Amino acid sequence: VLVDARQGVIEQSRRHTYIAALLGIPHLVIAVNKMDLVGWSEERFHEIRDEFESFLPRLEVLRDVKFIPISALNGDNLVMPSPHTPWYEGPTLLGHLESVHIASDWNLNGFRLPVQWVNRPHHPTDPRLHDFRGFSGQIAGGIVRVGQKVMALPSGLVSTVKQIWTYDGPRQEAFCPQSVTLVLDDDIDISRGDMIVRENNVPETGQDIEVMMCWMSEKPLVPGMKYYLRHTTSEVRAMIKEIVYKVDVNTLERHPDGKELRMNEIGRVQLRTTKPLYYDSYRRNRTTGSIILIEEGTFNTVGVGMIV
Repeated sequence: VLVDARQGVIEQSRRHTYIAALLGIPHLVIAVNKMDLVGWSEERFHEIRDEFESFLPRLEVLRDVKFIPISALNGDNLVMPSPHTPWYEGPTLLGHLESVHIASDWNLNGFRLPVQWVNRPHHPTDPRLHDFRGFSGQIAGGIVRVGQKVMALPSGLVSTVKQIWTYDGPRQEAFCPQSVTLVLDDDIDISRGDMIVRENNVPETGQDIEVMMCWMSEKPLVPGMKYYLRHTTSEVRAMIKEIVYKVDVNTLERHPDGKELRMNEIGRVQLRTTKPLYYDSYRRNRTTGSIILIEEGTFNTVGVGMIV
């Protein structure tokens, strides 16, 4: 999040930070820019940091927040430490970005594979590929192994993983976020938009879902409107049932106002889809817990939502 040292924490700064919290981003950098225009004031830097820190605990999910004073014009504290900030002993911006630990951020719980493509090459000269039938996609969560029992949704049919193929060849196991092709022991009906999961760990299913919606269109979101809803590799139509409340990004207060959601506003919205979705809450899985709304006719992306 970029902050102008002259203006301090403004509404846009709070909005961007709140959206980062909604997105479940675990690492946040507050880059206080244009420090040269405030005389490299340590006091001003601490004022901005204190104002942010009074706001951050109410966002709950943000765990790692770093404040760095910079001057983008002159490159101070971007790559090399600046001689103008002897009072700052932390890393440079690039140094922090290159060293922040992200290996533990991957979701390795609850196997999810949204099927993007049914892979049937029908190779006429290679007997191994003549009857090959695999299910390709990017693993959205968890780990899968050869010999593991899996379930195909929405059919609910259970099979065993026979082979796991990647770009680099066959593997005995694969994990999020690798792109793979699974071959199953049984010839069951699976198509694009379906999901392969572990037999004993299935996602929620339903047509009525609630999301935290970030609205991005000049046309306001109002109850009764219909849109295309894209979730993982599936696309359905959806209707807005209710706007439960809007969030004031300055105070984080919730205002029950069911009339409309305007551009750049954030609120909790109830949706109903034309067919069931297989989903997790966004906090559990970012991929299976997120949706986008697409306007009919223009096909513009008008809203993004995180399932609660």
